[in-house]
Amino acid sequence: MKQLLIINGNPNKNSFNYALSEAYKAGAYATECAISQINIADLQFNPNLQYGYTQRMELEPDLVDTIEKIKKADHIVWVFPVWWFGLPALMKGFIDRTFLPGITYQPIEGKALPEKLLKGKTARVIITSDTPKWYNYLFMKSPVIHQFKKGTLEYCGISPVKITYISPINGSDLKFREDWLKKITQLGLKLN
Repeated sequence: MKQLLIINGNPNKNSFNYALSEAYKAGAYATECAISQINIADLQFNPNLQYGYTQRMELEPDLVDTIEKIKKADHIVWVFPVWWFGLPALMKGFIDRTFLPGITYQPIEGKALPEKLLKGKTARVIITSDTPKWYNYLFMKSPVIHQFKKGTLEYCGISPVKITYISPINGSDLKFREDWLKKITQLGLKLN
């Protein structure tokens, strides 16, 4: 049975991101997969990688559980907003604390690139933004997509990573949001 993990990186539980997570999950329920969900805002952990990579911090129980879910998952869906062309701080701290050497990648002495410990997994990244897609792409060069897709997920072996960019959220009407919820439900039905 395929293992699906949905991770929501928005600290605001009243956000459209939570509706998108639920829409994907609703579609996935119609398939034969086991579904796990992590709302980063619900976890108890220190998001500050206090010592960098010079000293390992003790992992809080919520992070131990999270790492097991990530390792077990076949397909991981990430839902989060773009803030200042980057990840929300809490989500960045979550990645800093869970995507660790020996867990998601393994440095190889004498080599520039590590062993990718998350090979065989796929991902869908659902991003919301107030910045129009064309501006993000043409003028900003899609920084959050490059950083998260290439610099985190693919760096650790997750591939393919498919992106859904939903914008602009600010000022969007009910029809815009309902149409996107339907599209995300369809992605869930396909586990895509």
